Amino acid sequence: MASVQIRNAVKVFGSTEVLHGIDIDIPDQSFTVLVGPSGCGKSTLLRMIAGLEEITSGEISIGDEVVNRMPPKQRDIAMVFQNYALYPHMTVFDNMGFSLKLAKVDPATIKEKVNAAAAILNLEDFLQRYPRQLSGGQRQRVAMGRAIVRDPRVFLFDEPLSNLDAKLRVQMRTEIRELHQRLNSTSIYVTHDQIEAMTMADQIVVMRDGNIEQTGAPLDLYDDPGNRFVATFIGSPAMNMMGGTVTNEGDITYFRSDHGTRFALQNGSADITNGAALCGIRPEHFTLADTGAENSLTMDVAVVEPTGAEILVIGRNGEQEFQAVFRERHSFSPGQQITLQPRLDKVLLFDEKSGQRIR
Repeated sequence: MASVQIRNAVKVFGSTEVLHGIDIDIPDQSFTVLVGPSGCGKSTLLRMIAGLEEITSGEISIGDEVVNRMPPKQRDIAMVFQNYALYPHMTVFDNMGFSLKLAKVDPATIKEKVNAAAAILNLEDFLQRYPRQLSGGQRQRVAMGRAIVRDPRVFLFDEPLSNLDAKLRVQMRTEIRELHQRLNSTSIYVTHDQIEAMTMADQIVVMRDGNIEQTGAPLDLYDDPGNRFVATFIGSPAMNMMGGTVTNEGDITYFRSDHGTRFALQNGSADITNGAALCGIRPEHFTLADTGAENSLTMDVAVVEPTGAEILVIGRNGEQEFQAVFRERHSFSPGQQITLQPRLDKVLLFDEKSGQRIR
């Protein structure tokens, strides 16, 4: 296996620059997820690592070797695609062993490697079937098996679960993660689904508009986002945001929302400069409070969504939409007004103009 280093990588299509100087370190044997909205450049970056797209400027290294001008077949990588990319006229066995056959590996070794990969992926009973005779999940396993038999230095996954139903996506997330742990591989995984990113990654790279917004461990990004975009993109339901002002009153700093709600801020925030700011609160960081309680806000309940383990309540404070999540059972109803009290140690502030975190 090998680490991957990306240094000041730029990609230009025609006159349009779509990647603007990307820098990432991907450690050996790590599972790194590139996540971001559609069109942010994550799949283009993955294809540059694979050699399917030329790098305009900058440097990509796999191990100690710069691979900028190296063709894909010499980079010792294996890629799993969204659409499986299986040969319909070949059996599962032949699909999995095809790259080895092209490399003129002897038949006995091909059989050994394919059978070993099939055992890992529970495909032993399907080796003589054709792709049309398989479910979506089984086809994705075949695509992963084709990558495994090559024993590459780096596995690349380009939104491999997008075509699967919700239940199967959850199952396949677990299987891909277990496979990574078993093979001790270096894996780079692209998705627009932040739940996939949170549940699978050792390291998440959050991208937007061809730039990296923040890199870190999943819970670090969740608990300590560097800007408004990361705060609202990572986490489901998304973080609540309120516009307002920050004021220093003696030794205490207060946030006052545009609708009159006032919080006393904590975490050494007394040095924050007075002025406009955004206040971020995650839905699970609210508790129910008595009407008129200090450091609280009111919510007019609009929608109640019980999921079994939790209850999601969606409502409004003035013109501001809010979401709150409770693990306790409550009987809320649309039109009801409730009082919410945030955990003050979990309240985050962001600059209103730049969106950067105020620390």
